[in-house]
Formats: sequence, C-alpha cells, structure tokens
Amino acid sequence: MSDVQQNALELLLTQIDAKKQVLDSLRPLSTQQVARIKRIYDVDLTFNSNAIEGSTMTFNETKLVLNEGLTIGGKKLNEHLEIINHKEAIDFIEEISVNHGVTLRDIKDIHFLILKGIDAKYAGVFRDKPVGVRMSDGDIYHFTEPLLINDAMNDFIQELAKNTQHCIIKAAKAHFDFVTIHSFIDGNGRTARLLMNLILLQYGYPPAIIRVKNRADYILALEKAQNNHDLQSFYMVIATAVKESIEDYLVLLDMEVI
Repeated sequence: MSDVQQNALELLLTQIDAKKQVLDSLRPLSTQQVARIKRIYDVDLTFNSNAIEGSTMTFNETKLVLNEGLTIGGKKLNEHLEIINHKEAIDFIEEISVNHGVTLRDIKDIHFLILKGIDAKYAGVFRDKPVGVRMSDGDIYHFTEPLLINDAMNDFIQELAKNTQHCIIKAAKAHFDFVTIHSFIDGNGRTARLLMNLILLQYGYPPAIIRVKNRADYILALEKAQNNHDLQSFYMVIATAVKESIEDYLVLLDMEVI
C-alpha cells in the first residue's frame, strides 16, 4: 500500500469516526427509532446482498415479502427463502452482537440460517468438495482444500480475536479472509457480509450495505486483494459503505416520518 493510499484510507476513517461521534451523541435511540431504522435496513441489506449473488427479486418485491408476507408470482421458491432467511440472519447477528468476539459456532449458525430450507445437506456445514472461481482475467482462483478448511477456520478465529486494527479494517479483513477460505459450498458471500456487519455492530457501527450497483467495484477489489495481497481497494470499498450507512442513519433520525 502506497503512502498516498494509506493517507486516503486514514482520512476516510477519520471522517467516519467524526460522523459516528455525532451518531453516538443521539444515543440511546428510542424503541420507535430503532424499529423504523431496522425496518428500512432489513429490506435494504437483504435486497442488495441477495442481488449481488444473482437474485432476480427487486427492492420492492423484497419489501413485500418481508413486510407483507406476500409471495411474488413468477419467482422461484428459493428466492423467497433467500429473503426470509437473510432477514432471520440479520436478526441473529443483532442478537449476538452484545457478545465479545466471534466464534466458529456463530459463523456456522449464520450460514445455517442463510441456507435453511434451501440446502439441508450443506446448511451450516463445511464443504467437502474443492471449489474455485474464474477471475476477471480468465484465471481460476482455487479456494482452500476441503481437508484444510477446519484448521484454516480455527486459525481465522484466532487471528480475528488478536486483530487490534481499526474496527472497520478488522471487519473488512474478516470478510476478505473468510471469503478467501470459502468454507461453504454456497452462501459464502452473504455469510461474509453478515460476519463483517456482526463485527461492526459489536463496535457500535451501523451495518454496511454493499449495494448491487457497486458490485463490480466490490468484486474487483476482492480479486485484487486475492491476487496481489493488496487490500487497500477493498478496505476503501467497505469503509465507504460504512460512511454511507452512518450518513443514512443521521438523515433517518432527523426525519419524523419514515
């Protein structure tokens, strides 16, 4: 990472921390405020995370499924389950965000909720097959071999506990390290983003939403980190998303009707 890149990241983190101080000054939030913001963010987070993975559900359709319990005609059952499951996973990370640290059980439970009713065999279970992904340059990136996953994940948990970096960098690094191990057969991206947001919530930050419109930048930043071991671009993508969430929170809290 160059000095210029490092300075840009540090400046962004400073700006975020200043905005968080403003948000903290408004706490504790009322029950009504929390409920309003959660209702909006549950839909926004769920829509974007699923859309990044290829769901054809629109934002409004996601909203109807979550808030009205409706079934959308012409859409697959699994796409409905992905919405319902993701909302349950958000509720779960909010519940356990009062705990210190992250356990292997937490990650498996998040993944189980993501694939519940979709893939009974692999929900919450480490994969037993080798997997890879074709990168934008045409090369195939091979993830951790199945027999090495358990050890890799135990190392991951230990390293996460020892990480003393700024919590946004810590959360982004956890996302990157987890998705690079790719411990599950499916649902790794959604699990990684929920894991990242669990860490942010533990430090009092709102969840970061990686929007589907920014999917290309997000994927390219991940690829760059995996190919060159340079996480600068990825840290900037995540930090920018955190900044946007804090700004959204401040706007929402200033509104009487949401």
